[in-house]
Amino acid sequence: MAEFNILEFIRKVFGQTPVTLMSLILLLSFFIIFVLLSRWVTKTLGLKVLSQLHIEEGTRYNLERVVYYTLVIIGAALAFQFIGINLTGLAVIFGLLSVGIGFGLQNITSNFIAGLILLFERPVAVGDRVTVGDAEGDVIEINIRSTTIRTVNNIDIIVPNSEFISEKVTNWSHGEKKIRLDINVGVSYNSDLDTVLRCLKEVADESDHVLKFPEPAVNFVEFGDSSWNMQLRCWIADPKQHPLIRSEINCEIVRKFRANNIEIPYPQSDLHVRSSIPFSIADHQTIE
Repeated sequence: MAEFNILEFIRKVFGQTPVTLMSLILLLSFFIIFVLLSRWVTKTLGLKVLSQLHIEEGTRYNLERVVYYTLVIIGAALAFQFIGINLTGLAVIFGLLSVGIGFGLQNITSNFIAGLILLFERPVAVGDRVTVGDAEGDVIEINIRSTTIRTVNNIDIIVPNSEFISEKVTNWSHGEKKIRLDINVGVSYNSDLDTVLRCLKEVADESDHVLKFPEPAVNFVEFGDSSWNMQLRCWIADPKQHPLIRSEINCEIVRKFRANNIEIPYPQSDLHVRSSIPFSIADHQTIE
């Protein structure tokens, strides 16, 4: 069997174009230069131009990525042309890659396509607060294969792009920024209902984080086993602060209730014991 020669294989792929080790080194060198140049142009574009236009962070990031990948593709094409390689011969390589995709690159391909969808359709953008599975954090980078999420604990999680397309993802920042908080609390049956309603409304009105419009509302949800179950509904402007704001409102509810003698009852169950039938020793002897 003839010894496999890489250079001969490359010559067959690219036709009559002379391919040598030096030409391959030049090709790789030009490609690296274009990648570095693309990064510099993209960074300069973001700092000098896009940042001055007051464009949304997610949109600015997407524009930068599109410019970067476009310049890389143009650079690769110019590098091939510079060393005299006819680009039509690359169709053979893409045909070989398609065979590889069929045998084990489906996952990479799906993540690549999902990355393009994220960049152009923008269901998730850089700077968004998202919840994926049990992890909540901010999107800090969207690449072709994966997306990086920095959690509230300052831990970076690398998530494959395909999960954003095929799985359920909660985006706290998508579309309109303001969100509604529903805060549930139970009060004792002995409480004065009007006082409870007033106190919950005052907690929302006195908070600096709660929006005045839409106006906060208090709902009587249901009669619980040991409490009236109430719900305070209020709107906030920054979805990233919802855990902190919820905690602050909960604390204020406790203080307001204590100041107005409103009890938050413990869950409790009533146990009723029925007396058994009297049974004496005499009855036992009679039975015997």
